[in-house]
Amino acid sequence: MVTIKVAWKATGRPVTYKGVSIAINGFWTGGVTERVYTDSYGEANFDIDPCDGTVYVDGKSVYSGKIAGRILVYV
Repeated sequence: MVTIKVAWKATGRPVTYKGVSIAINGFWTGGVTERVYTDSYGEANFDIDPCDGTVYVDGKSVYSGKIAGRILVYV
């Protein structure tokens, strides 16, 4: 399970109802997850194993690297 928490850069408050997806790196396991919308806490939960990849919020790349546990990104 991976949780992406999205917060506003200026205020640190949660960003609600934004589409989040993860592009997973890898020859055999690569691909892009379905879009998941953030909840009222700014969190989007994915049922994937830890991996390397890129996090997108509304189509914009906001994080690239190891994806595991809980990741906080600012937009």
